[in-house]
Amino acid sequence: MPTLYDAPRCPYCARARIVLAEKGVDYETVVIDLTDRPAWIYEKNPLGKVPVLEEGEFLLPESAVIMEYLEERYPEPALLPADAAERALVRLQIERFDNALGNAYYAFRRREDGGEERLAHCLSFLDSRLGRRPAGYTLADIAYVPWLIRLEGLVGFDLAPYPAIEERLEQLSERRAVAAELEVVAALAT
Repeated sequence: MPTLYDAPRCPYCARARIVLAEKGVDYETVVIDLTDRPAWIYEKNPLGKVPVLEEGEFLLPESAVIMEYLEERYPEPALLPADAAERALVRLQIERFDNALGNAYYAFRRREDGGEERLAHCLSFLDSRLGRRPAGYTLADIAYVPWLIRLEGLVGFDLAPYPAIEERLEQLSERRAVAAELEVVAALAT
């Protein structure tokens, strides 16, 4: 049985939890306190970051890589399109998300100068793209939804100016795995 080294507040960990739930994979969880990381976590990931997925002697850090690994290891239900070009576009969406919205989210949370403007710019970009994206549920959705859930549930950020984001978040919230993540964030907010 795989083990996930996890932190409930971490959106990167949420990606792994959502994919594991979508795939119906049972796993053990080891919760890591991000404010007081145990020294041994650096043996699992030299950067000391979570998530880390462990299966026997195999250790895999980095959420985007974990998502891809789980997609290959547990191919059903498919979370990547069958077409190679469409799969590449999903991977591109994840890469761009990690280099834009993920960073803007943390700049906003840390109250960095310009953080709110960066976040608004990235959300506007995502909002404009959601209306033109291919139908279906993919790893790209799983890549960005943890940040949207946390913006609303933990930060109290108003997503109303982004109607496509609100609509997609509502659609995704109907999925059992995403609904479970909403519950995790609700528990963090109390």
